[in-house]
Amino acid sequence: METRILDHDQVKNKIRRIAYQIAEVFLNHDEIILAGISDGGYVFAKKLKASLSKIVTSEITLCKVEIDKTNPLREIKTSLKPEEYTNKGVVLCDDVLNSGTTLIYGVKHFLNVPLDRLKTAVLVNRNHKKYPVKADFKGISLSTTMQEHIEVYLKAEPYSVILK
Repeated sequence: METRILDHDQVKNKIRRIAYQIAEVFLNHDEIILAGISDGGYVFAKKLKASLSKIVTSEITLCKVEIDKTNPLREIKTSLKPEEYTNKGVVLCDDVLNSGTTLIYGVKHFLNVPLDRLKTAVLVNRNHKKYPVKADFKGISLSTTMQEHIEVYLKAEPYSVILK
């Protein structure tokens, strides 16, 4: 059985609201790095950038973060070199926060260089965390069973979030 959690307009509204929250927190930054965890988090980061660029004058730079979700201890690759985000404001983005494993290893990677500020953003927070990581900006929080699965569709319109 499938349940639509968010429809197209609701997803767009959540992204816009998160963009305003990011704008408020990073108000005095000349550049904001949106680091999206591949694949879904990067697509989410691109949507955030489009929304954010309408409300801030700061430069917004996308960074693709590649983490092996089956073995997060493997080397994490980013499309930006560390010196490109050193002493800057970074928002680590993912589409769904499940156990927190991917997000916490992503946070750990960015802590290897000095940053001005590091925040996290997710479209869906599932409340199943096994690590002490939280989303600073979240679209929606859901209490689901471990057997249920969340699908986020952002690559093409209409956007949606489905519970399976």
